[in-house]
Amino acid sequence: MPVDLSNTFVVGISATALFDMAESDSLFRELLADDPDQAMQKYRDYMLEHEDTPLKPGTGYPLVNAMLSLNRYQHDDEESPLVEVVVMSRNSPETGLRVLNTIRHDKLGITRSAFTAGESVTDYLEAFDVALFLTTNVEDAQKVIDSKVCAAAIVKKPPEAKTDIPEGQVRLAFDGDAVLFSDESELVFKTKGLQEFQRLEDAQQDIPMNDGPYANLLRKLSRLQDRLPMRVEYSPIRVAIVTARGSPSELRVIKTLRAWGVYVDEAFFMGGVGKAKVLSAFKPHIFFDDQDVHLDEAAAFVPSGKVPYLSRSQLSKPMGSEET
Repeated sequence: MPVDLSNTFVVGISATALFDMAESDSLFRELLADDPDQAMQKYRDYMLEHEDTPLKPGTGYPLVNAMLSLNRYQHDDEESPLVEVVVMSRNSPETGLRVLNTIRHDKLGITRSAFTAGESVTDYLEAFDVALFLTTNVEDAQKVIDSKVCAAAIVKKPPEAKTDIPEGQVRLAFDGDAVLFSDESELVFKTKGLQEFQRLEDAQQDIPMNDGPYANLLRKLSRLQDRLPMRVEYSPIRVAIVTARGSPSELRVIKTLRAWGVYVDEAFFMGGVGKAKVLSAFKPHIFFDDQDVHLDEAAAFVPSGKVPYLSRSQLSKPMGSEET
């Protein structure tokens, strides 16, 4: 019988987000610019020559390694694993052998992969029941966000500093507006200013916000926690919200999460203060935000991923204002 992944938390990750493939990617672009006709053959030769050399970890590696470790809690009578990871690559199966060899070298519990030889991998996310897709390809991430198949992020470069993340935990940090929640409140801030934003959020504190692109991901994390053998307060999955909101707009966040029936361990309402220091202290395996102004600073300390706006969103157009 085929394995049923409908109750499994599935992470889809591009090879370039899992491993540091900057060198080979740069080489391919150079070859394509210098000699388009021979670029693919020369790239294939390079990958074959180096297929036994392990790749270094990429931005998504810490998260993948930590998520897979949760399978130690799987009950013997459960057929579907708690977590699955699918590596998805535009390489051909032949040139992707270095990726597979590195997975074996690092003893990562990854058994599923997809190699599409230049074609977009996004058409296969639904087939693998992917809940979260991490990639370095901007177009792929945008396509996924627009399709609403799953959550998606464009990972930044791996952080320069080594982060001492607590053993045995999975730590995730999320921005609020335009990530977990819809972009409606942020649009108010950008078009009508902070005072009107705060007034409306305070007046509507008992009205749950609409879903953002990561709302379903948070719910799936909650269902994953339900499958673990301990109370949610003691779960190895630790979730934080790090938002630029402050009083009086923070109450709507808490009440929205309550209405969704999800548990969040930590919440930081920064009131416009930078997020990097709080994130350095929280030590997430990854941080998701929609604004480069926060991500560029945070990415030097913690793995980070950018959540694109829907193409039709007004936030996709420059407004020259900061995030809420």
